[in-house]
Parts: sequence; structure tokens; C-alpha cells
Amino acid sequence: MIVGMSYKKVAEMSTRMNRAEMGVATPTSFHNKKTYFEFLSHFETRNLEKIEAGVLNYFHATAKINASHPINAAAQGVGYYSDIILPIAQSLDGFTRQNYIVLAGEYQGTEWVTSTGYFYGHFNKPLFGIPPSNRMAFLRFGEFHKIENGEITETYVYLGLAELIIASGLWPLSPSKGYEGVVPGPATHDGVLIEEPNPLTSRASADLVEGMLKRLATEDAQWKPYWSDNMVWYGPGGLGTYATIDAFDAFQRPFEKTFAGWGEGKEDGISGVTADCKAGDGDYAFLHGWKMITGVHVKPFLGIEPTGNRVFMRDCDWWRCSNGKIVENWCMLDTLHLALQLGRDIISELQANQIKSKQNL
Repeated sequence: MIVGMSYKKVAEMSTRMNRAEMGVATPTSFHNKKTYFEFLSHFETRNLEKIEAGVLNYFHATAKINASHPINAAAQGVGYYSDIILPIAQSLDGFTRQNYIVLAGEYQGTEWVTSTGYFYGHFNKPLFGIPPSNRMAFLRFGEFHKIENGEITETYVYLGLAELIIASGLWPLSPSKGYEGVVPGPATHDGVLIEEPNPLTSRASADLVEGMLKRLATEDAQWKPYWSDNMVWYGPGGLGTYATIDAFDAFQRPFEKTFAGWGEGKEDGISGVTADCKAGDGDYAFLHGWKMITGVHVKPFLGIEPTGNRVFMRDCDWWRCSNGKIVENWCMLDTLHLALQLGRDIISELQANQIKSKQNL
């Protein structure tokens, strides 16, 4: 027994220390990334027919497609276009995609590509039940694609819908204590990795980030030494963005304690909560899990009083490392899906408020 620590806390630490290590970018990853760049080039045309043709060409017909709430499960294959991209393009006049991170890597025998950035345009039509602001809007995205034999066979798309709602002034929950707004790409402007990376650099990034992750939820914040003092955590809508290690610490530790047993849930007999992919690629690393974190809601969250509900968080991250420290971290969480598990259907609430507003005119 470690002095001053509960048996459960020791178990949590032990569970994290047994996490599978991150993979790294391989020659196959590099080849897949080139294929992914070919697919992404269709967005540069801003022509929806060409984007749809790209999806038909690069996605397997039975590819499993998932996306943030309220989409959740899209149609197989073409659903990436019909259920995700098309509605966004139809809502944002002048629809444009900007990627500021593009990476690839292998994890436990599977190969993945990933990107994050923004869709933007003039928000003139409702989107997934969110009323338009009738002004310029930026919708953050993060996507992860499993590639097999040159085709995308499984996809997960994270959308910053909570951020979009907050920017429109319609957020019905309590505001975060962090900055809410458009976040930049890497300060070094090198997140779109075109060249094949040095495998030793990729491994160093993977090990640095995994070492940090293993020490989350420790009472004495053993994760701190892995970060630059002037790090930036670009958090999801509802949680906010924080600069410097002290500001992030003031957010992170209370957040972990809001959900008892925050982590993989193995100490509570929960299984299936894990990363779907995680790997280092040059000075960067990435992670995604459609059931990445679990915990029981025991303290107020976004103004929602404790429910005692067990939640499962859809979570993803991209990190930039430099000189043996993590400097920047882009995190996305399906905030609307998390709120739904706590009894708050944000989309339905927005639609109800719109009806009330029209009735009062």
C-alpha cells in the first residue's frame, strides 16, 4: 500500500500504468497519408459533386461511419458525405475546409489517418437542429479513418457543435471558466506532415504523451512534468481553452473529480473503454476513443447537479511535442452526447426555445 493513498486510487494508477503503448507512423502509414491527401484534395474544389465522388472512390461501400451527437451512426460508406459533409455544406454558404493537422500511424495492427481544423462559411441554414446565426461561423472538426488495402473502412468524426452553439449565444448550460472561441493550429505551422517522419522522433513523441496519460488522475498531478510551463490546452466547447500549466491544472483536477472513477473503469468492472487508435507521427501524437473515458457523475458539471449516472465520453486529442515536453494539445469531446447522458438534450432544448420565441412574436 502506498502511504496516504486509498486502495482504489492505487488500483487506478496500476490500471493506467498497464495501458498499451502508443504506436508510431510506419511506411504503410506514410503511404496511407498520401492516399488521404488525395482524398482531401477534393475539398479544395469546393464542389460538392467532386467531394461526393471522392467519398465514393476512397470509402469502402460498407465502411462504418460514426459522428458526434446528434448524428451518432451515419449510413455506411457514403454516409460520410450524405449525413455529415452535405448538411454542413448546405448550412454554411461559401463552405470551406481548412486542415491544420494531418497525421497517420499504426496502433495494434490497424492503420489510421487523422486530421483536425475547421469548416467555415456564412451560417444561413439550420444545422443538425441548431438555428443559424446568419453570420460567419467556424465549426471545428476532427476525424479518424481506419485504412485497409487503400480504402477507408471505419470513420469517426468529431464536430464542435457545442462551440458553434456557444458562439451563437444560445448555450443553455453554465459557461465554462475557459476561453470559448476559434482556436489556432500549431504555433509552428507544421502540423500537416507531408514528409515521412523519423521513426525515432515519432517514438519519442508517442512515449512522452503516453507517459503523461498514464499519470492522469494522480493525487499529486504526476502528469505535470511532461508539459511545458507555457503549454496550451485547446479544449472542447463547454470546457474551454487554457494557457499555462497552472491554469490547465486548475481546470483538469476538478474535472476529473466531477466523475468518480474517471478513467477506463476497469477497477469498477467496466470493459470496452479504451483508445481505438493512438500513435506518434514526428513531433506530434494523436488519440481517439469512441468510449475513451468513463466515470460516475458526482459533482456539478456545466450547471447540471450530480445525477449519479455513469457516463461514457467520446474523446480525441492531438499533441505537439518539442524538446521533450508537450507544448500544445487540441482536445475534442462530444459535449452534447455527454450532456445527453446527464439528462440534458441540448438540441431539443434549442428547438423548443425557437418555437417559444416564434410564439411570442
